[in-house]
Amino acid sequence: MTTWKQSAEWRLFLVFLKFVFVTFLATAMFIPFLWLVCTAFKSASEVEGVHFWPKLAHPENFLIVLRIIPDPFTKLYLKLHVFKWVFNSIFIASWVVSLQVFTSSMAAYAFSRIDWKWRDKIFVLYLATMMIPGMILTIPQFQIMVSLDLVNTYQGLIIPAAFSAFGTFMLRQFMLGIPLSYNEAAEIDGASHLQIFLDVILPLAKPGIITLAIFTFMGSYNNLLWPLIMIKDDYLHTYPIGLLSFQGAYSRQIELLMAATLICIIPLIILFIFLQKRLVRGINLAGGVKG
Repeated sequence: MTTWKQSAEWRLFLVFLKFVFVTFLATAMFIPFLWLVCTAFKSASEVEGVHFWPKLAHPENFLIVLRIIPDPFTKLYLKLHVFKWVFNSIFIASWVVSLQVFTSSMAAYAFSRIDWKWRDKIFVLYLATMMIPGMILTIPQFQIMVSLDLVNTYQGLIIPAAFSAFGTFMLRQFMLGIPLSYNEAAEIDGASHLQIFLDVILPLAKPGIITLAIFTFMGSYNNLLWPLIMIKDDYLHTYPIGLLSFQGAYSRQIELLMAATLICIIPLIILFIFLQKRLVRGINLAGGVKG
């Protein structure tokens, strides 16, 4: 005889509770974004009101931010360069992704597929660097960039982020899930470690590489602290720095600030829409490979 907790009704009730809980969390996370979109289409007078939805959409807010039309209050074009902000953010993030995937995948291969003395001990030390708060490393990294004369340059924004202990750890976990027999078969055929790495391991670790690339791109694209320290000239402003300067110059025009924010996060939305299946698959595989 089955108890009530083992019955189909109880399992259905648990599924319903999970659905309600997940729906509540999704709604709670989506409401701030919905507020951002609604505010971006409001007029200046409606922003100070209590209504969530705009009574009448004002798409001209985006035209003002993009400097296509002047601000109706001052009759002047805003001193903004949104397209330049987005370009800088995408350019820097793309280079960081390329370099970090390259360095992390090579290090992960060395720590997972090659047997050498003190490999695991060195990997533990390498992994221990993740325990060091990033703020502590900021001053030494800045001093290195000063000594290399890379302050206020693209290289100074890219190079410090080109290496990642987290990326190495993540790809190592993926590579540990690949049978060693693949390496052995390739070595019998006369393949070198470089050939095995490029032709065998990298294609099999593709889900992990894509997942790391997405995480790295989002982190670099949204990074505020390091560009704030390194950048002096306006032409190097990334979108977080640009929005910060926008807020300082036009702090009372919330509707324009939200319009600029929405324009700047569109690349991330597009990235997630096109790669969400690969991201979910990569995360699932990361949780299933052996460590």
